[in-house]
Amino acid sequence: MSKPLRIVFAGTPDFAASSLQALLTSEHEVIAVYTQPDRPAGRGRKLTPSPVKKLALEHEIPVYQPLSLKGEAEQAELAALDADIMVVVAYGLLLPKAVLDTPRLGCINVHGSLLPRWRGAAPIHRAVLAGDELTGITIMQMDVGLDTGDMLYKTEMPIAADDTSGALHDRLAEQGAEALVAALALISEGKAEPEKQDDSLANYAHKLEKQEGEINWSRSAVEIERQIRGLSPWPVAYCGLDGKTLRIWGAKASAETCDQPAGTVAEVTKKTLRIACGKGSLLLTKVQLPGGKPLDTAAVLNAKRDLFPVGKQLD
Repeated sequence: MSKPLRIVFAGTPDFAASSLQALLTSEHEVIAVYTQPDRPAGRGRKLTPSPVKKLALEHEIPVYQPLSLKGEAEQAELAALDADIMVVVAYGLLLPKAVLDTPRLGCINVHGSLLPRWRGAAPIHRAVLAGDELTGITIMQMDVGLDTGDMLYKTEMPIAADDTSGALHDRLAEQGAEALVAALALISEGKAEPEKQDDSLANYAHKLEKQEGEINWSRSAVEIERQIRGLSPWPVAYCGLDGKTLRIWGAKASAETCDQPAGTVAEVTKKTLRIACGKGSLLLTKVQLPGGKPLDTAAVLNAKRDLFPVGKQLD
């Protein structure tokens, strides 16, 4: 039988909130929550609590929001909680060794990748961008390195051919929550079997930057489609249209080649736009005109077909 654990939870976004929710319905006790300080959000730039903080407050769990955990006062405050284990999910702060060593069973992390494939801030997006066919969740015993700790529990998830990072994120959030509860059962029973990572198989999943969304039409249609899926819902792939920005939310790569230069509107139907690429062509299925909302290409063509004559060059 597993034994209930006293848990300190550290996390910030929706991905982390899924794991916190699973803990709240488990046998374990969440005694405190650590999350990032409230940030300005929305048009009014009003200070807004994180999804994890909102959930914690709903369940009357004490919330801590230090700017850092490097100070002695913050570390003493954590130690006073007398936790068995600290669960970290997309927290956003580095944990110094003193913090990692504070809970009786150390700190574990829910990571959205089959380690050691993608270490770092954006493992879900990098998996889609790279064309990986498989990803998953790794529950890891944290150490001072960046996602380098021993693996305690892993679950797999196929990446569908039409998956966006957003869709994959939501499924992995659910899978991560389930994997966390399963891993905690093993840990509390003393049955977890740590597995070393093979550093030679590791890649660094860099944080996403807005400029990564700019499309280079001389690349292959397959690569551009991955870019569009991997950068949805943020920062969203884009190209130039008459000196303004056309955001592309959905597309399908085709092996069909076009005689026109890369970036040229090669074919217009009632529902799609075919754009010539360096190799193959791309059928745009969902776009966002400057100042507009994301719409199916069919709706855009119905209202603004004159913007996309055959032969037009997208920047």
